[in-house]
Amino acid sequence: MPTRIIPIIPAMPSGHGPSSRKGRGTTVRIAHRFERDNRDVFDDGWATLGDEAQAADQAPPPATSVTEERVKSMLTRNTSPDIPFALSLNPYRGCEHGCIYCYARPTHSYLDLSPGLDFETRLIAKVNAASVLERELARPGYAPSPIAIGSVTDAYQPIERRLRITRAVLQVLGDCAHPYTVITKSAGIERDIDLIAPAAQAGRAWVSVSITTLDGALARILEPRAASPARRLQAVRALSGAGIAVGVNVAPIIPFINDGDIEHIVEAAARAGASSVHHTVLRLPWEVAPLFRQWLETHFPARAARVMARVQDLHGIEAAQRTPHAGRTARDYDARFGQRMHGTGPWADLIRQRIAKVSARCGLPRGGLPALNCSAFRRPAAWQAVGDARQASLFD
Repeated sequence: MPTRIIPIIPAMPSGHGPSSRKGRGTTVRIAHRFERDNRDVFDDGWATLGDEAQAADQAPPPATSVTEERVKSMLTRNTSPDIPFALSLNPYRGCEHGCIYCYARPTHSYLDLSPGLDFETRLIAKVNAASVLERELARPGYAPSPIAIGSVTDAYQPIERRLRITRAVLQVLGDCAHPYTVITKSAGIERDIDLIAPAAQAGRAWVSVSITTLDGALARILEPRAASPARRLQAVRALSGAGIAVGVNVAPIIPFINDGDIEHIVEAAARAGASSVHHTVLRLPWEVAPLFRQWLETHFPARAARVMARVQDLHGIEAAQRTPHAGRTARDYDARFGQRMHGTGPWADLIRQRIAKVSARCGLPRGGLPALNCSAFRRPAAWQAVGDARQASLFD
């Protein structure tokens, strides 16, 4: 089979970043790390920057495609000490929200798709998620533990309005009295308050809403198809009003981009009825680093170097590792357990202190997943009957 070649972003003169397009986090189908070959596009002098910009403006907007997938399993087990849950599930691969900072972008590489534009335009829907989950919960050896929904890609991204896979999953969990958490930055979760509220009131459900900034203009280029900051706060208010414990995650904190919003986000979350607050700093695993650098050059070229230097500080990257040398690529990120989520060093400490101070002032506890009740769990009735029939057949 021929090797697929994906062009990556063209080299451009200083002061000119890659073009941006309304509603998309990136316009680039950057080559993923498993590509055998890639190709650099360069200016050969036959076109001008003005020509390239005009062509980009005249190009049709990239469309979103959805591929249906019938999966064999839904539950993923976690062993990371940084994450407060043992089980997770994700109804979708890829995410139309288009957040440029998304740490999940590199997962598209395993599908031989680009973590860039493909991640937000070529989506995969696990259409049999609910039935597969039901089967997994029915296994005789299954021991219930809170399931984190949307831990990789948002379970309430725009296509959920039509496909309703997440809602079907919640119905299965509700029928089984199984505890779960939902992580989202979408106001679409309000649709399922009728399912989440009874579980929450029984101590079996908790929601976390991520808020990156209160600046609508910044949100439109940072996370273009996610709900606006004001709409997310409205969702926090609606969830809280329905008796659902909802935490607000100030995430990701990006130096010199949104770090000035920390106190304002926590104060707004408290007014909206949030029950807790937590935070994470910008993470740049694998292909996210070059994509984020390109985004900075497009939208904040004057401060791009300053932002990246502080990000490297937050992740403890030594000066000698920050620039390419002797065939070694520059490092922007350290993925070690224990420091990747909140960073290390004086700047990370300062962020923690700011979060602690404003949380205390607003009366919001800090922390992640609360204890959820697993004692009422019951195996799915339909699969219980199937299992009993199979067991009985052994003695026929």
